[in-house]
Amino acid sequence: MTQTILILNGPNLNLLGRRQPDVYGRDTLDDVARDCAAVGAEFGLETRLLQSNWEGQIVDWIHEARETAAGIIINPAALTHTSIAVLDALHAFEGPVIEVHISQVHKREAFRHQSYVSLRADAVMAGFGIHGYALAMRHMGRLLANPDEKNRD
Repeated sequence: MTQTILILNGPNLNLLGRRQPDVYGRDTLDDVARDCAAVGAEFGLETRLLQSNWEGQIVDWIHEARETAAGIIINPAALTHTSIAVLDALHAFEGPVIEVHISQVHKREAFRHQSYVSLRADAVMAGFGIHGYALAMRHMGRLLANPDEKNRD
């Protein structure tokens, strides 16, 4: 049975490639989906990429993932710094979680340095552009193949 990796994207990422290309680049979520599917195929993983500007929708998808996904890659965007609801939903998910940020958030405004999601994430990718998603997929494949690695601090 093929395992599915849920790739969640938060507010404004529907504008990826058009919004602040100097910060986020010109690649789109379609490019992210293509790259993640290619890496996932190397590990026998399917991918499902979703984006919402609504916090509650993202929480609902995380809840659904408890029954449908082996792992979650999440770029919560602005919800990174504000959403305890997303954090709580991720705590209810038992598989690996990897947090991704396209920009190097630690070189940006101070409020972007705080991440609620990092309190649950098994790994964090920041500053790799959209390549960070492919790196996260590769690491996800490794975590699923070697579950004991998830428990390392």
